Amino acid sequence: MPGGKTIQDKVIDISRDYLGPAAERFVNRQISTHLKKSPEQLTVQDLPKLVDWIRLAFALLTNDSRLVDEYTGRLLAVKQNGHRTAKA
Repeated sequence: MPGGKTIQDKVIDISRDYLGPAAERFVNRQISTHLKKSPEQLTVQDLPKLVDWIRLAFALLTNDSRLVDEYTGRLLAVKQNGHRTAKA
């Protein structure tokens, strides 16, 4: 994506709001483990499956279902809007 952020970058940027400095490692591990591809190969078509896995993993870290829904909703918005990454 010349001059712009990749889908991977956008997912990591959003994830930093919830996971801090662990976001990049967390996201990349979800991609490589569950999607069986390198993180750099992430596409918008992969987002629904990735978000399902992220939802499961993040729900293990917090009991706040509102926070889980907010996080995963923002990730899914990347697929629909491509550019919407601002925290609601």
